[in-house]
Amino acid sequence: MVELRNITLQHGHQIVFHGASMKLNPGEKVGLVGPNGAGKTTLFRLILGEQTADEGSVERPKRLTTGWFRQDFAEVAARSVLEETISGAGALAALGEELALLEERLGDCDAPDYDQVLERYGDVQSHFAAGGGYDLEARAASILAGLGFRQEELAGPVSALSGGWRMRVQLARLLLARPELLLLDEPTNYLDIESIIWLESWLRDYPGTVLLTCHDRDVMNRVVRRIIEIDGGQMRSYTGDYDAYERARALDAAQREAEYAKQQAALAKDMRFIERFKAQPAKASQVQSRAKKVDKIERVEPPPRFVERRFNFRRVERSGDEVVKVLGVSKSYGGRPIHRGVRFVIRRGERWAIMGENGAGKTTLLKMMAGALQPDEGRVDLGAAVQMGWFAQHQAEQLDGRGTVLEELEAHAPTEGRGVLKALAAAFGFSQDDADKPVSVLSGGERSRLVLAKLLYKAPNLLILDEPTNHLDLTTKRALIHALNQYEGTVVFVSHDRAFLRALATRVVELGEREPRVYEGSYDEYVQATGREAPGLRQAE
Repeated sequence: MVELRNITLQHGHQIVFHGASMKLNPGEKVGLVGPNGAGKTTLFRLILGEQTADEGSVERPKRLTTGWFRQDFAEVAARSVLEETISGAGALAALGEELALLEERLGDCDAPDYDQVLERYGDVQSHFAAGGGYDLEARAASILAGLGFRQEELAGPVSALSGGWRMRVQLARLLLARPELLLLDEPTNYLDIESIIWLESWLRDYPGTVLLTCHDRDVMNRVVRRIIEIDGGQMRSYTGDYDAYERARALDAAQREAEYAKQQAALAKDMRFIERFKAQPAKASQVQSRAKKVDKIERVEPPPRFVERRFNFRRVERSGDEVVKVLGVSKSYGGRPIHRGVRFVIRRGERWAIMGENGAGKTTLLKMMAGALQPDEGRVDLGAAVQMGWFAQHQAEQLDGRGTVLEELEAHAPTEGRGVLKALAAAFGFSQDDADKPVSVLSGGERSRLVLAKLLYKAPNLLILDEPTNHLDLTTKRALIHALNQYEGTVVFVSHDRAFLRALATRVVELGEREPRVYEGSYDEYVQATGREAPGLRQAE
């Protein structure tokens, strides 16, 4: 379907690809991985023809239909949610619009061009019906429902939605269009668990080809059957899901390391022989032969070493046994009750995952626990010696963009030395050059890492985290999970990442229309007890 052959591409002094090749076959589901800046977005642009390579070729069918879901979509038109989604159907949507106009003109039987209008109406109607146009609105509504929209929201204007919900509309447009090739750049960033699981199912059943970047391990494991890794200007293909890729990459790295070490040992032996006998005429021919051999050897490149990032908490002060007491809390918005008389107690060292469908009040509950929002009735009490750290869902977007990463940390900890703050920045993945970058140019993941660095520097003994893994890559998520598993304090969190939930939760609170229900045990135990991965899903048969 699409093949890139010996692609070489350079941006300024940066070599993005050097003799790289890859192929996408019809119907394949392929995951695309690689470090930030490796060239994943550039690869999408090459496939779409938006960018050309310096050398090599990109081969694709002339009439291949493609769709690209990206994070930097253009501003949407002034349409309703349903209208904007239907407009993604392209030619079929245009036929529907023309059909509506022709129907209006057919009302004027005395028009001089009535016969031509009638004939055109018949042609358009035939093509519209053949393309499934009469099912278009129902299919659009079904996709929007899968992505979390309620029926009453479909007639609302897209302009009234938050950025995250606008992203869902853009994704719905693309899925409705059903192109032969789908390029998806982090489609799960703004989705809840229910919508992510719906998208997994949709992609598995989709007959077209999918090339996907995604920071959700479960999605990669359940959808893709091949991984393409971009690193060091090359592209390597691994058969299997993400877990299989990690195992194969580790084995591949070990083999390449062994091959490199073996060659280096052989070269060292030859060089020692040359140095030892180069001044002895009797050994001249042997020395010359060894030197020629060394010159002709094709050097094995040292394999890249993936450095596993680690976040380290400072030791936290011990809090009282009862860390948070939620005492009969009620909260309403616009006359709509969100919480009614909620009661529970969180004890020291526990890790509570708050779960619930959209609108169940997960963030509202966290805000009341963090003191960022007052309940209408009841109260939230923090226990003795509790020091709280609060990670808000949109906190990363509200960073002051005027300074650098290091200056942001200095403002947060003005009495700390620069050396300590540089070490803190490095622990959260900011190299020396990155620490001097303006906050305004940071990606969503980099902003989240900076907020986490500020939060964890204070070493609170209670962490309240609202979607802390949004925009974080898999490596950073793994590091955060490791840090929180070593953390000696108490954690209350909301997350749509099932790997994060699986690794951390020791209690699960399910919010709903009735009294919140607390499940003792891990997320896996919650899934086993309920027969579902999230509150909005039906119980397994």
